[in-house]
Amino acid sequence: MRIHIIVADDDPYIRELLRFVLSKEGYMVLEAENGEVASTILENEQVHLAIVDIMMPVMNGLELCREIREHYDIPVIMLTAKGEIEDKEQGFGSGTDDYLVKPFEPKELLFRIQALLRRYKLVSSEFIKLGQVHIDRRGYEVKIGELTIPLPLREFELLAQLASQPGRIYTREQLIQLIWGADFLGDSRTVDVHIKRLRERFADRQADFTITTIRGLGYKLEVGEG
Repeated sequence: MRIHIIVADDDPYIRELLRFVLSKEGYMVLEAENGEVASTILENEQVHLAIVDIMMPVMNGLELCREIREHYDIPVIMLTAKGEIEDKEQGFGSGTDDYLVKPFEPKELLFRIQALLRRYKLVSSEFIKLGQVHIDRRGYEVKIGELTIPLPLREFELLAQLASQPGRIYTREQLIQLIWGADFLGDSRTVDVHIKRLRERFADRQADFTITTIRGLGYKLEVGEG
């Protein structure tokens, strides 16, 4: 199967560069000069990964990324000149999987694309495997071999959410929205407490996965090598 990548960027030179680099690697490249055009392409074409600039006319990259998250299960890389930590926080807050600042090394972009495509193949919507740890989202069950690990509901949902896209950074605010809901009255420290409990429960499973703190942004789950 040939991988289709959409490049949404209002700079024609960047689109030309990416078309050259990605086509050379065997990817099929679809181009959009703004988020609205990209949105139309996504409705009508099969797309496996999106590369999105933030600063675009009509519909910017943050809006496009939120739309992709809502309707499609594909990885997103933000490729942008906006490199401040606040910009990255906005990017990850809108749901991007990765963030690369211009100017960039084409080879690094290719590495990141390959990593994201591998990561998305690790996960199915109902069953997630992290080494020896198996998460059944439909049955609300975590197993290590034949041993069932009892988890409170919020801890289970938090673990399953992080594990659904290994390597993706979730902000605390995103996790509050996804797990506790928009009407939750507590604060983001609730997330920290639940993360701490998960780390304690699975302290001896670091060969399977680890939950990493991303300073100033939030958390991500990484699959171990074991």
